[in-house]
Amino acid sequence: MSNQDEQPENRLRKELPEEVPSPPPAAEPERPHAEPERPPAEPQRVSAEPERAPAEGAEGAEPPLTGRQRLVQGVWPPRVTRAQLIVAVLLFGLGFGLAVQVASNSDSDSALRGARQEDLVRILDELDDRTQRLEDEKQGLEKQRQELQSSSDQAAEARRQTAEKEKQLGILAGTVAAQGPGITMTIDDTKGTVKADMLLDAVQELRAAGAEAIQVNGVRVVASTYFTDSGKSVGVDGNKIDQPYRFKVIGKSQDLEPALNIPGGVVQTLEKEQATVTVERADKIVVDALRQVKQPDYARSSSR
Repeated sequence: MSNQDEQPENRLRKELPEEVPSPPPAAEPERPHAEPERPPAEPQRVSAEPERAPAEGAEGAEPPLTGRQRLVQGVWPPRVTRAQLIVAVLLFGLGFGLAVQVASNSDSDSALRGARQEDLVRILDELDDRTQRLEDEKQGLEKQRQELQSSSDQAAEARRQTAEKEKQLGILAGTVAAQGPGITMTIDDTKGTVKADMLLDAVQELRAAGAEAIQVNGVRVVASTYFTDSGKSVGVDGNKIDQPYRFKVIGKSQDLEPALNIPGGVVQTLEKEQATVTVERADKIVVDALRQVKQPDYARSSSR
C-alpha cells in the first residue's frame, strides 16, 4: 500500500512520540467529608480528536462547599475545652461582683443624696472622729511594732513591757511606791473638829482633779479606803491617825491646788471648823506607804 493510500489518522499517529504514562497522583491529606476515591486516571493519550468537557450532572459527583458552609462546619458543633470553661466561669463571677458593687454604691449615693445638710455635717464629723481615732491607734500599734522589731530579743522586750504595765497597775493598787510632782496638804486640827467625812471629801476632790497616788499619815489611799470617826481623831482603813493630818498627793499641781481652794471647797470648809490648812507644791513627792495584796474570795478573771 502506498503512502498516498495511508489514512490521515494513521499518518498523524506515526508523527507523534510514544505515549509516556503519567505518575500516580500524590496522596492528599484527609479532609472532612472527603469525596469518594476515584480510580487512577488512565494515561492521557494525545489524539487529534478534541477533548470533551465532562458531562454535567455526572453520577456520583458532589457540588463544592461554599464559604458559608465551611464556616458553619468549623463553628458548629462547638468544641469547648476545660480552660475555656474555667475562664468563662471567672468572667461571669467578676461581672456579677461588679454589678452588685455598682448597685450598692447607687443605693448609698441615693440615700446620701436625700439627706439633710445637718445630717451630712454630722456624718462627716463622725467620720472625721473615727478616722482620727483609727489614726491614733495605728500610730500606737506602729510604735509597738517598731519597738519589738528593733529589739534584739523580742521576748525580753515583751517582758519589759509587762513589768512596766505591772508597775503602773501596782501604783493604782497601792502595792508599789511612787514618786513625782504634786502637792502636800497639812490640816492642823487643834480643837478636834475635823471629822472623817471632811477628809473623805478632800480625797474625792483630789481624785477628781487628777491625783494618781495619795497617802494620809502613812496609810495608802486606794479604791477601797474608808474613813471612820474615832473619838477626837480619825481612822483610815481601821488605822487610827492623829492630827495634824498630812496628805501627800502625786499629780499635776497646777490642777490639784486650785481644786482645793475653790469657793466653798475643801479648804474653806475646814477653815470654818477652825482648822488650819496649808497647801504646798513640790516637784518631787514620795508616796511610799504600801498595801498588802489581798486575794479576792469570789471574784475571778473573766479573760481566757
